Amino acid sequence: MWAILSIKVENKPGILFKVTHLFRSRNFNIDSISVGVTQDPKFSRMTVTTIGDEKQIAQIVKQLDKMIDTIEVHRLDENNTVYRELVMFKIKVSKPEDSMEINKLASAYDAKIHDAKKESIMVEMTSTPHQIAAFEELAKKFGILEMARTGITALQRSKH
Repeated sequence: MWAILSIKVENKPGILFKVTHLFRSRNFNIDSISVGVTQDPKFSRMTVTTIGDEKQIAQIVKQLDKMIDTIEVHRLDENNTVYRELVMFKIKVSKPEDSMEINKLASAYDAKIHDAKKESIMVEMTSTPHQIAAFEELAKKFGILEMARTGITALQRSKH
């Protein structure tokens, strides 16, 4: 089962290592991780996605919550959370009409075109992992030369 964890930590050196070490020592894989300073520069928020059963996820949340530098840990409900990921694709342009098709595809996914050259086009997309995967599948026919992903960042929706 896929889980999104939101971890608020003290913003100090070594905390990223401590969190990733905890995952490694428990033999958990981190599918994606993004970290950034919050509105208060004393704290950072980590968004980690991982896969495990209910017991495993509960255990990792419990272990993260015990860490001294951790302020709070939440497992986010996918249905009550806004989560996005940034991805950049460098897509091959083999013939002139490819440029127009790639532009149309990017437009359909609300993606932005950057650095359009004769032999490649760079596409920036911010969306859900599901939408990114759908775009990637369609872009494969042109040839994906390079791809870079940021990892998911997320916030839980307000209750009221």
